[in-house]
Amino acid sequence: MAEAAAPLPDIDASKLTVSVTKEPKAVYGLDNLAFGKNFTDHMLCIRYTEEKGWEAPEIKPYGPLSIDPAAFVLNYSIETFEGMKAYRAADGTVNLFRPEKNMKRLSTSAHRIMLPQFDQDQFLQCIKELVRLDQRFVPDKYGYSLYVRPNFIGTEPNLNLKYSREALLYVYLSPVGPYFPRTVKLCANTTEVRAWPGGVGNYKLGGNYAPAVRPAMEVEKSGYDQVLWLLGDDHYVTEVGTMNFFVYWINEQGERELVTAPLDGIILPGVTRDSLLVLARQWGEFKVSERKITMPDILCALKENRFLEAFGAGTACVVCSVASILYNGSDYAIPVDPEDPAAVFGPLTKRLRNELLDIQYGKTPSPWAVPI
Repeated sequence: MAEAAAPLPDIDASKLTVSVTKEPKAVYGLDNLAFGKNFTDHMLCIRYTEEKGWEAPEIKPYGPLSIDPAAFVLNYSIETFEGMKAYRAADGTVNLFRPEKNMKRLSTSAHRIMLPQFDQDQFLQCIKELVRLDQRFVPDKYGYSLYVRPNFIGTEPNLNLKYSREALLYVYLSPVGPYFPRTVKLCANTTEVRAWPGGVGNYKLGGNYAPAVRPAMEVEKSGYDQVLWLLGDDHYVTEVGTMNFFVYWINEQGERELVTAPLDGIILPGVTRDSLLVLARQWGEFKVSERKITMPDILCALKENRFLEAFGAGTACVVCSVASILYNGSDYAIPVDPEDPAAVFGPLTKRLRNELLDIQYGKTPSPWAVPI
């Protein structure tokens, strides 16, 4: 009887090799941290082939990738990615925030496009080592952080539309400041959709983002900050830009309620989204719901003075308050803080933001803050 073939190697952090740059960069000043434009000294690369499994992880100087022109990623967008951050606490400790959630989501997205599975904990250990190596780039100011971008791409050179038998996991780092240090103006899109039932809106795939660029640039030219994505004839409110969308209002039953769209296969399961829902439910002060709401629901609440606040939430911005929504040719003012016309955050938005940041920066002890 033939012996079973030995399992192919998985990612093994103990085999990680490190090549330190000979040309270290100067640490970026906080005044020059445009989001996603500055990068640290090193990156993490891990290659995979169906024949040999995962190769030894490698940290090396940040630089261009070598990739075949016929690679799956370049032709068929076989690509997924993650967004996470490292934060420096007052005592100098550097923490990641709920990184296991990002590892799980990356694995789920990879499965959807038939990229290989990987040991999530071992990959996370490699990421920690990368952050440790470049931790001098982690800003020491509250509200600033080191953005961590894992990418997972199909690299096999093959124009047959099948699965990629070769792949590359790579991670690079970028120090960043506040993404939206102000309120935002939204433009509700009634003609195009970000995601649809049976699609891939709940996966973090590069192919979900490219079609959203033109609508985003068009609303920006018109003086708005983000697209408010709607779906269906009832104009179901799904997401805002690349963020999850939250409404705080007094519902038709007279209850104070924080509501966001459910994870129905259309909505991306954001880590910030989940964290805010957990915090709000722990308070137990108002109803917290994951359910469908529509633009007519929002207009009714505004007309009846039941609308309290709205905000977007995501890793890049944390939270940002919404000040207005353009819908069907009319601009609707959204309450932020009636007691402070100059407020950047509504009262609930600010409270949620502060509690979350206090955890991320180590002010409030929590298992969500994971030291590197």
